[in-house]
Amino acid sequence: MRTKLAAGNWKMNGLKADLAEVEALVAAHPSPLCDVLLCPPATLISAMAQVAGASLDVGAQDCHMKGSGAHTGDISAAMIADAGGSHAIVGHSERRADHHESDVMVRAKAEAAIEGGLIAVICVGETESQRDAGETLTIIGNQLKGSLPDHATAANTVVAYEPVWAIGTGRTPTLEQIAEVHDFMRNALVKRFGAEGDGMRLLYGGSVKPSNATEIFAVSNVDGALVGGASLKAADFGAIIAALDAA
Repeated sequence: MRTKLAAGNWKMNGLKADLAEVEALVAAHPSPLCDVLLCPPATLISAMAQVAGASLDVGAQDCHMKGSGAHTGDISAAMIADAGGSHAIVGHSERRADHHESDVMVRAKAEAAIEGGLIAVICVGETESQRDAGETLTIIGNQLKGSLPDHATAANTVVAYEPVWAIGTGRTPTLEQIAEVHDFMRNALVKRFGAEGDGMRLLYGGSVKPSNATEIFAVSNVDGALVGGASLKAADFGAIIAALDAA
């Protein structure tokens, strides 16, 4: 059985004062049945790890493909681990769009994260125009092939499907659309990685909130969620965690 995972991406939000939300989350959910991960801005990784303790994991929102060097503004896997992080999100659609990150670059970042002892949370997803053109599964298949390292395993890799057109828009794919993509991803991963592919957790990300979490978590091959805005508040993220615990 794959352990469910509730992952929160704070994006470019959060100051030290906001760690009170993490304290409240830990107090309300001291021993969740699912795994819980929060990825704050790099400035908060160390402080959040101290607040979280053993109750939840803390990760980064990106990881550079090199271990060190002249890369102003970037952070390496070793730095993330040194700050108390255990995971790194790579290939988020916002970085693919804003920073022009290709599948080749995402794969290199995932490899660096894994080699640095982190768990790589690798994001894939189609745009609205690609969805409307009927290209969704082709896009997802190509991203899986290009972004996942050959040595990815169930222990070091999580895959997150985030339809770009549903992120932060309030729009959510139908349950049938989510199931189609997640079933497709599972089959592709099993074909490539065998039993390891069957064990990789598949997260859904895209306007997940307390009001729709229960129905999304009942979908085939949805092993959790990558949550954006709703992860910033303990009450909202806690409700999502509770829904995942009950799934």
